[in-house]
Amino acid sequence: MGDARNYTDPNLAVIERCRNGDRTAFRELYNLYAKAMFNISLRILNNSDEAEEVLQDSFLKVFSKIDSYDKTYAFGAWLKRIVINGSLDVLKKRKVNFVSLDEAQYCHEEDIDEDDALCGVEILKKCIAELPDGFRAVLTLFVFEEYSHKEIAKELGISEGTSKSQYNRAKKKLIELVKQNTVSHER
Repeated sequence: MGDARNYTDPNLAVIERCRNGDRTAFRELYNLYAKAMFNISLRILNNSDEAEEVLQDSFLKVFSKIDSYDKTYAFGAWLKRIVINGSLDVLKKRKVNFVSLDEAQYCHEEDIDEDDALCGVEILKKCIAELPDGFRAVLTLFVFEEYSHKEIAKELGISEGTSKSQYNRAKKKLIELVKQNTVSHER
C-alpha cells in the first residue's frame, strides 16, 4: 500500500477555493460527492429523509471545518468518515437493538451457501433495506465500508462478538430474503 503522505487529491484546487470562501467551489464540492455520500448514509439508515439530513449536516460540518482537512489524505475519505459517523449517531438515537453473541444462535460460515445468494442488484438492495437496523448497519459497515469487527464494535458501542454475530445473522437473513424475493420475482 502506498504512503499516504504522497497522496494528492484530484479535487485539491476546488478544496483550496472552498478554504478561501468561494461559494461556487462549495457547490462544486457538494455536487462531486453528494450522491455517493447520500447512498452510504441510506445504506446504513434505510430512510431517505434521515440520509438527506445526515448528508446536509455532514456538508455543513465539512464546510465549517474545511481548514482542518489534511490534504495529504483523500478528501472523500474524510467526508465519508463524517457521513458514517453522522449516520451511526442517528441509528444510536433510534435505540437499535443489537443481539449479543450470548443471545444469538451463532451461524457458521459453512452454513451459508453463497451460490444461493446470487441475484440481481435491485433485489439485493431491496433485501438489504428490509433487514433490521442492527443487521443492516453491521453488514453495511463490514461489507461496503470495509470496517473490521473491532472498528464496528467501537463505533456502535457493542462487543466484537456481537458485531460478528450481527453480521452472520444478517447474512443468513439476507439469504432468506433473497430467496423469498427471487421466488416471488420469478412468478
